[in-house]
Amino acid sequence: MGATKTDLFTKQQNDIAAMAKALAHPARIAILQYLVKKNACVCGDLVDELGLAQATTSQHLKELKIAGIIQGSIEGASVCYCINPKVWKQYRDLFNAFFKDVDINTNCC
Repeated sequence: MGATKTDLFTKQQNDIAAMAKALAHPARIAILQYLVKKNACVCGDLVDELGLAQATTSQHLKELKIAGIIQGSIEGASVCYCINPKVWKQYRDLFNAFFKDVDINTNCC
């Protein structure tokens, strides 16, 4: 598979694609929904909540952390995670603008 040619696209297009990629798994959506629902740092509850293996949960947390939408801190032997409010707002604003700017022709096809 060839490398993507991100330089062909605008910064906004690349940002939206990167954000969508970070969200592109139901386990990641479930993690984010759980963290939003708890509205606090969560330590160790996610494996039980999701029903996935520890390694699988850790991989999804890693992807969300790389994307910046969650943040983590080490407390003893465990890592605690919560929503990164600044990045959450960036995601919300970018997606809202993207969907708002699209004017759908209801008489098409």
